[in-house]
Amino acid sequence: MSYILVFLACLLALPVAVLFIEVVAAVVLPANVRDFPSQGERRRLAVIVPAHNESAGILPTIDDIKNQLNPGDRLIVIADNCDDDTATVASAAGAETVERNEPSKVGKGYALDYAVRHLALNPPAIVISIDADCRLSDGTIDSLARTCQAARRPIQALDLMTAPAGSPINYRVAEFAWRLKNWVRPLGLNALGLPCHLMGTGMAFPWELISSASVASGALVEDIKLGLYMTQAGNPPIFCPLACVTSSFPSSIDGARNQRKRWEEGHIRLIGISVPRLIVKSIFSRDFALLSLALDAMVPPLSLLAMLVAVMLFVTGLAALLGASAIAFYITSGCFIALTGSVLLAWFMHGRDLLPPNSLFLLTTFVFAKLPLYKQILSTRVASSWARAERNGNSSTSTRAASGATTGSKSQTSAASSASGQRSTKP
Repeated sequence: MSYILVFLACLLALPVAVLFIEVVAAVVLPANVRDFPSQGERRRLAVIVPAHNESAGILPTIDDIKNQLNPGDRLIVIADNCDDDTATVASAAGAETVERNEPSKVGKGYALDYAVRHLALNPPAIVISIDADCRLSDGTIDSLARTCQAARRPIQALDLMTAPAGSPINYRVAEFAWRLKNWVRPLGLNALGLPCHLMGTGMAFPWELISSASVASGALVEDIKLGLYMTQAGNPPIFCPLACVTSSFPSSIDGARNQRKRWEEGHIRLIGISVPRLIVKSIFSRDFALLSLALDAMVPPLSLLAMLVAVMLFVTGLAALLGASAIAFYITSGCFIALTGSVLLAWFMHGRDLLPPNSLFLLTTFVFAKLPLYKQILSTRVASSWARAERNGNSSTSTRAASGATTGSKSQTSAASSASGQRSTKP
């Protein structure tokens, strides 16, 4: 029994160590900002907006993109298997609109593939993908395009989600967890000179890379899989915190729950199916970029990781009291300290504006409130449909995006830009 517990404790220590190293690197090391020419010719680009029943909220996204395009650039909305008037709304707003109707193949990956094949008739130099519910900070398109043009590799913008106005405190806890995953950890990887995962929106690709990639997929984590594919092909993605896209969590309880279930279900299944194989492959091929991304993908959602550490701490502590070796308990105690330290450091960097110190205890309740979600994930079949996140009303999404999101996006991007040039950033 002692050997089994030690093995499980060591297995748990690996993702905790990865998380700890990433967070510490983001705090201690200067960001590895890549220089790109701010002046001179920017090559022609196309912005793809995959949209599934997004007519209620797509207009602010279209306006943000149009305001950042140069003459000769293209904005293409893929109205994918829509039951509403997304195509009509996008076309009236001045976007080049392409409708796709293939109910047997539903998913953002299929929409991207359709858009790439559409662009092949007149290919641009750079392709950028933006989700239909995102707002863009000033200069996002230019930063993505110029970095992609200089590096000739996939580029990922800072992708943030914000809590709807007036939402309960648990939404702010979720927003902090999102910042940890999509802001702090990529900053740490960037500071270590390592690639980042693709995040599904705010992605830029050289035409020669995206046109030859296999993107047609209905997978829940098609963005992560695409980034891993690019990495294995020798083109690992680069994190660009100077560019920022922002969207909002669904304001309805059911919408938020369904969205979290899709994300975490896809991530958990990726860990169980693909990550072990990728780790072995990267070791034998001596591909350190692939290994770093595989190890990063191995870190489960924060709430699940905290839950596993808590359970192991209890089990190993009880076993030690009953006479088993205490080694597993010591290892798990180290995991608890490292995980707690990681969360506190991330909160100090990018969470104090969301969660005052006296609300940190809510992280514990947030973790264990998700027990039913993980039980549901383990007991149901994996979903593969592209489901639009439900939000309150028809116009509320547009209204929120047009007012609060722009301000939030700009302030967060400013902080991200500061983080890229300093050893630490205080929100």
